[in-house]
Amino acid sequence: MLHLLRYRFLQTIRNVPVMFWALAFPIILGTFFYLSFGNAGLESTGESNWEEIKVAVIKEGDSSENSQAFETFLEQMDGEMLDIQDISQEAEALEALNDETILGIFYVADTPSLTVARNGLNESILTSVLTSYNQNASMFRKIAMTHPESIMDAMETMKDYRKTTSEVSLGGGDLNPNVQYFFALIAYACLSGSFLGVQSSVDGQANISALGARRSITPTHKLTLVIIDMAVLLLVHFFNILILCLYVSKVLKISLGNDIPSLLLVDFMGSMIGVCLGVAIGCLARISYGMKTAVCILCSLFPGFLAGLMIGDMKNIIELHCPIVNRLNPAAVLSDAFYCMGIYNDMERFTRCLLILALMSTLLLAAAFLGIRRERYDSI
Repeated sequence: MLHLLRYRFLQTIRNVPVMFWALAFPIILGTFFYLSFGNAGLESTGESNWEEIKVAVIKEGDSSENSQAFETFLEQMDGEMLDIQDISQEAEALEALNDETILGIFYVADTPSLTVARNGLNESILTSVLTSYNQNASMFRKIAMTHPESIMDAMETMKDYRKTTSEVSLGGGDLNPNVQYFFALIAYACLSGSFLGVQSSVDGQANISALGARRSITPTHKLTLVIIDMAVLLLVHFFNILILCLYVSKVLKISLGNDIPSLLLVDFMGSMIGVCLGVAIGCLARISYGMKTAVCILCSLFPGFLAGLMIGDMKNIIELHCPIVNRLNPAAVLSDAFYCMGIYNDMERFTRCLLILALMSTLLLAAAFLGIRRERYDSI
């Protein structure tokens, strides 16, 4: 048994073309991804820096109760959401607005107003500030007219502000869109284990390889040979994926999450689905070894493409229009598992992904077994 394990291991790692596609090519592709994207957004500190919005406040006409209240409201917002500049003349404020030194001008009057130069996130926030003030002012005026005895209760209610949302960690440190390319890359690398599986199947078929002919006449039970082959291939490809993950996380500095056991589990399931896919291709397809290699390339690149390897939004587009494809695509399932583990922290969805991968692996092995269980040779 140890003799068979040793020589199958040596035979696998010495097969340069197969190891290139299973290990070297994903690392090279990941390096090109990093060089193309740079490190912009790929390293995240987990902190968000909020800058106050620079505005000017211009007083118009005589002071009224409403204008004084609005001015007090803006003063309270200064230093929290707003950064009120020392500008008192309208002409100066308009010039600063055109130069984008400030993003808005609040006019303090009986009817407060706002002027902005363009549409954008900060301008929308300023509009919301004014709208919120007008709504609250209108509410207090209505209460004062209809139920003046309740005005103090309304003010106390406004002071007793409670947060209705809570901050929850997503479990990961990066939401940059470029990370999805690296998740799809690792998924593609897992499926590249099909090259190892095909080579193993070819080595066991007497009508294709000389080694297959010798193994077919050996007294060792065929099931023992199959189990040894699968154990070695899973071990080799599992370490291939671990090396890729270490390269992505430690060299390229791209976070794959902090849950090491879950990462190892996903890598193992990805290695299994890749090897099982290759074994199924090698056993079912009655074609030459070169054609089987071409089928492996297709069965690894095309699912990777659908998972976002070439076009980052492809998986989301498919999820929107035909989600069943993402459930049947092992690369998409693997990419989803990395998202659930490293970013979303959704263990229910993570478990579903692992179960789908386990079911796919079982079906592929069953198909391979049905393809070779009655295989006989008239002459060897």
